[in-house]
Amino acid sequence: MRCCSKIAAVMLLATTTLPSMGCAAAPAPAPAAQAAPAASSAVYRLGLGDKVRIQVFGESDLSGEFQVSGAGALAMPLIGDVPAVGLTARELEAALTSRYRNGYLRDPKISVEVYDFRPYFILGEVEKPGRYPSSEGITVMNAIATAGGFTYRANTKKVYIRRAGETTEQAADLSADIVIQPGDVLRVAERHF
Repeated sequence: MRCCSKIAAVMLLATTTLPSMGCAAAPAPAPAAQAAPAASSAVYRLGLGDKVRIQVFGESDLSGEFQVSGAGALAMPLIGDVPAVGLTARELEAALTSRYRNGYLRDPKISVEVYDFRPYFILGEVEKPGRYPSSEGITVMNAIATAGGFTYRANTKKVYIRRAGETTEQAADLSADIVIQPGDVLRVAERHF
C-alpha cells in the first residue's frame, strides 16, 4: 500500500512540475485554422453561359443539355424560354416542375445539374491573360498559376477582384485562399518600384 502511494505521489509531482519546465509529454493542440474569406454566396447561382443537364424522368425528349442564353433563359421543349439567371439548381428545378405541371405533364420529376460553369477572366501582369474555364474550388493563386504565373512587373502581394454582377473591384491579399467564382474578373496590377 505504501509503495502504491509513493508511485502516485511521484506521478503527481511529475505531471505538475515537468510541464512548467518545458518537458510536457504531449504538445497542446494547435488553434483551428481560420476559414478563407467566403465567396459572395454559399450556393451557386446560374449566370449567362452556364450549361446545365436537365433530366425529366420518363420523358427523354424533354431531357438534355442546355445553355443559359444571353437573355438569361433556357430554351426548353414545349414550354419555351424559362428565366434561369440568378436561380440555384434547386430553384430552377422548381420553376421547370411548375411550368411542365401547368398543362403538359401530370407529376413531373426533374433534376438539374450544372456541368459547365461560365469562365473567369484574368488580366494584367500575368504571362497569359485571358478567359479560363471555371472549376469548383479554384483559388486566386490557382488562377494565376493557370495563367502562366506572374510577370516580372507584377505586384505579388495583392490582386483586384470584380465579382460577377458587381461594378467595382476589391483589393484582395494574396496570402489568403480566396475562391474564384465563375464570371469573376481578376486583375494583377503592376508593382511600384
